Amino acid sequence: MPATPLALDEFDHRLLELLQRDADATLSALGEAVGLSASAVQRRIKRYRESGLMRQVAVLNPAMLPNVTLAAVLVALERESARHHAAFYARMRSAPEVQQCYVLAGEWDYLVLLATTSLPHTREVAERLFGSDDTLKRYETRMVFEPIKVGLHLPTRAPVKRKK
Repeated sequence: MPATPLALDEFDHRLLELLQRDADATLSALGEAVGLSASAVQRRIKRYRESGLMRQVAVLNPAMLPNVTLAAVLVALERESARHHAAFYARMRSAPEVQQCYVLAGEWDYLVLLATTSLPHTREVAERLFGSDDTLKRYETRMVFEPIKVGLHLPTRAPVKRKK
């Protein structure tokens, strides 16, 4: 369920950009970089957290973990209804191996990114999540050989159009 977007000013955009690059930066360093006091930065960060815009989580580097196996799964539904989609959402949200899940436009209905500990584990998870669902038309699993870029950075505003 999408939340109401938080109204952001120029300080917010700059502060959120910095926080996405380095969440360990001190309040003083962040304030100096954006032109606010440390206490003003702290109040803004508190507002981001209370509104649900920002969560505090640990982001691990998969290259530093020896048993991480990544896979992308494309999913197409056979039958579509609000009930079927809700059940699929709930299953994806409750599975710890599902790293990300997106609704798609086009031939496929969903893209699911899995993080498992091995190829057999990936197969077991795919069978558990997709194999026994009679509302699915088909699914295809693509193993990730090598992550080229892994990130969670999100834009906070539309790009500025440059004059010709």
